[in-house]
Amino acid sequence: MPWFVKIERGIVDKTTFDRYVSAHQEYVRNLIAKGHQAKTGYWGDFGGGMLLFQADSLEDAKTIVAQDPLIFNHCVEYELHEWCIVVMD
Repeated sequence: MPWFVKIERGIVDKTTFDRYVSAHQEYVRNLIAKGHQAKTGYWGDFGGGMLLFQADSLEDAKTIVAQDPLIFNHCVEYELHEWCIVVMD
């Protein structure tokens, strides 16, 4: 399965954003359980974050991202890209 990356930038205040963090974490756990090998985190030096995951196609990746509570609740703007790995273990 190809890898995809969602790079995001917060667009709401922290209080609003924090309301959806638990739902986002559960969403990522669900992706992991479904075999998407998801990883999520935020930038330590500026606002925003990233979600790295596997999907069958770009269309599948778009559908997956649309279900993220941070997207669904308009907390972030994002870019979605296929990530082409050139070196692996």
